[in-house]
Amino acid sequence: MRVTFVQPAGFNFVPGQADFTVLANRMAPIGILQLAAWLDKHGHTTRVHDCLGPYAPRGVEANAEAVIATEPDLIGFSPTTSSFMDAVDMAAYIRRARPQAKIVFGNVHVTAIGAPILDLFSEIDYLCIGEGEGAMCDLADGVAPRQIANLVFRDGDGRAVVNARRPRILDLDELPFPAYEKLAGFPEHYHLPLFSYEKRWGATMITSRGCPYTCSFCDRTVFERLYKFNSPQYVYEHFRYLRDRYGIHHVNIYDDLFTASQKRTRELCELMIAKPLGVDFNCAIRTGHTDAELLALLKRAGVFMVSMGIESADAAMMARHKAGVSLTAVRETVEQIHAAGLRAKGLFIAGLPGETPETFRKTSDFILGLDLDDMNMTKFSPLYGAPLWDECVENREGDFNEDWRLMNCMNFVYKPAGFASREEMDALYNWHIQRFYGSKPYRRRFVRNLWGNRWSLWHLLRHLPKTVQAHRYFSANKARFEALRRDFAPHPRQPRGLTPFLSPELQADAVIALAKG
Repeated sequence: MRVTFVQPAGFNFVPGQADFTVLANRMAPIGILQLAAWLDKHGHTTRVHDCLGPYAPRGVEANAEAVIATEPDLIGFSPTTSSFMDAVDMAAYIRRARPQAKIVFGNVHVTAIGAPILDLFSEIDYLCIGEGEGAMCDLADGVAPRQIANLVFRDGDGRAVVNARRPRILDLDELPFPAYEKLAGFPEHYHLPLFSYEKRWGATMITSRGCPYTCSFCDRTVFERLYKFNSPQYVYEHFRYLRDRYGIHHVNIYDDLFTASQKRTRELCELMIAKPLGVDFNCAIRTGHTDAELLALLKRAGVFMVSMGIESADAAMMARHKAGVSLTAVRETVEQIHAAGLRAKGLFIAGLPGETPETFRKTSDFILGLDLDDMNMTKFSPLYGAPLWDECVENREGDFNEDWRLMNCMNFVYKPAGFASREEMDALYNWHIQRFYGSKPYRRRFVRNLWGNRWSLWHLLRHLPKTVQAHRYFSANKARFEALRRDFAPHPRQPRGLTPFLSPELQADAVIALAKG
């Protein structure tokens, strides 16, 4: 069967405005590349269309035409919450032009909500819940929908039927490497976040599925809490494959927690040290889940920078949203990271329930006192499958604008009660960003690392005209953009207040997480 997988674009501000974010970071869609490789392995013919790719056209209709041109029998969309309505609009266009093709939606947003999506969007034939390899392969093989685990379909009366969940893939080494070759312009036109690497070219990798922790803001509906990972030998060979086939010399590993299995981490590091590949990589660690010895081993294995989720510097906020992580431990971990010769990146979330101007300023002060090499602060967007969802959608302690297209972690869709307005939140956020990147310590580090950052600087120089264009575009239209943000109308077909599906295990997780809060 001919199968085309699609990553819809969504947007990072408001529809119709130019999206320049890909200048700074364009990630390969690993999920659908993995699915494409799996179906190829089982005898099907697959294509991948990345609507955020370097050669993708602009607009829903143009991208839909590009998908139609692949002459698919089955089309798999993998939308995030913010790109879901783009995917629906594309599916509606494709349905009219190629009615014989079957359309399936998957990913986290779809898994969390489930059957109501089929009731609302007639252009979607199936939903793939949880891991997609088995269900998508069964569909392509022509198995009857009622017999496909992880599938939601319509019966003869048009009612949504939710099949049983499929057992998780226990041996991830069974999966082939993602089909990177299906991305036009890879790796030259897919690049990692600026100043997060010293070698080029770069790629992304996922070496595990699931997470043993239950943070209040995190969705666990796809992989639930079963943590499985690739073996050290598999990961090593994946590194070698990227280097030898594509000239990759830096990899960002986007596991939720790369070091969750310290035994696996140590064995991989020892393999990378014994048989060096000349490939650097970044990964995520957890405070309290590492030590100086492990960090030194990561450095010797080629790790360039480690990230750790901190979220807030207010003790009450931490206890509520990320239990088990203390500020003292965070400081000690950053010191250990630097002592090992690694760069340290802190990950934070602004605007979680309970946030106030005071807690935000406390977090900003804490960040500047940590001597981080980099930091990322996202704007809190509730997720349907997260323990916090009910609290947010019921507006218990704040005001939630449930506009899926804005739920991309770049807009304050949720306003905690402690803030007077979203404008106040944006002003504080912008103040912090300027404060961090304009600080003397950060500038000193930047100058000290100029040679190491040469490829990021070269990337900026190569795209200087577009960068200048972006700056002028947003500066000249700032007032209009602020008005669009303030008065932005939801998509006419987007539902609100849907009750997300949670398995019994995830319902228990939600109760535990909220009790801790």
